[in-house]
Amino acid sequence: MPAKLRAFALTNALGRWGNSGTVVAPRPRPAVPVNVRTTAESRLVDSAVYTGGRRYASPESLAETYRCLDEQDGAMAWIGLYRPDAGQIASLAREFKLHDLAVEDAITAHQRPKLERYGQTLFVVLRAARYVDSREHVEFSELHLFIGPDFVITVRHGEAPDLAAVRRRMESDPGLLARGPEAVLYAVLDQVVDGYAPVVAGLENDIDEIETEVFGGDPKVSRRIYELSREVIEFQRAARPLLGVLDNLAAGYTKYGTDTELQRRLRDVADHLTHVVERVDGFRHLLQNMLTVNATLVSQQQNEEMRALTAASYEQNEEIKKISSWAAILFAPTLIGTVYGMNFDLMPELHWRFGYPFAVAMMGMVCGTLYLIFKRRNWL
Repeated sequence: MPAKLRAFALTNALGRWGNSGTVVAPRPRPAVPVNVRTTAESRLVDSAVYTGGRRYASPESLAETYRCLDEQDGAMAWIGLYRPDAGQIASLAREFKLHDLAVEDAITAHQRPKLERYGQTLFVVLRAARYVDSREHVEFSELHLFIGPDFVITVRHGEAPDLAAVRRRMESDPGLLARGPEAVLYAVLDQVVDGYAPVVAGLENDIDEIETEVFGGDPKVSRRIYELSREVIEFQRAARPLLGVLDNLAAGYTKYGTDTELQRRLRDVADHLTHVVERVDGFRHLLQNMLTVNATLVSQQQNEEMRALTAASYEQNEEIKKISSWAAILFAPTLIGTVYGMNFDLMPELHWRFGYPFAVAMMGMVCGTLYLIFKRRNWL
């Protein structure tokens, strides 16, 4: 089969990047491919050229990948990059005619999951997640894909997902890999969504622990609820927009003639993702309820403490009343005794025959009167 007809057959099979009956002209190649030297941090993770679903070549540089793709008609290149520099992205942009906006997004990262179409190229942004057991923390990373008629470029800005496992899975199933770049897109989507399952399990375990802490009266649980709520919200931002990406792909099944088997597989991915999103939505509502319950329990505990403090204060006041009453009673005879104990000669009662009995009687009368007054007021 002539090379031009083989190119047409590949484009028509993929469907998504060319209208039926229209031959897509081969892209112009630069006369001298630009080879970007990688740094000590191995940025070009893997590069391979496939024909018929099997690895045809394993180039060690971008320039060699371009040459191998040119040499083999009907081939597909799959280039995997990890945090590439601007030079590598520029080389790929020149070679595969990538749109400037997509290239800018791939370099700067920090994008929400989305799908953009630029001519014959799809640009897909995914956010992968993984649960770190040692820190009970969810880590998020970003993945960008450029999908063209005969190439797949993956740009990873984090440790997840494990694209090496995706490549091994696809290479072990040549029939699936032979369906072209869209099959690789499906496999990456499936890997990202499957990676959400351990995160959901980890978050569920954290929520169970927090629930125990809430009813156990742990004072630090409010902070943990808040931190976990932030992780759940971040997870929602990663997973929920991906439903829109899959919906956009599904909307073009008929128009672009997507392979029937890939349609089934993508619908399965959408089902799994819907389940994840529903679980995460439930987590968020549950955490909000737990925060409310914890606030109620804290308020009840504070009320109990205030009630106990009030009771203790009341008892203390009663004791003070008793002490003050007895102090007043004892103060009266002391005052009388002090007055008559002064050393003055001209005091009428000093030489009075009934002075002493009068002073004692006055002490008793004052003390008795005070006692009756305090007793009537329940101070004694």
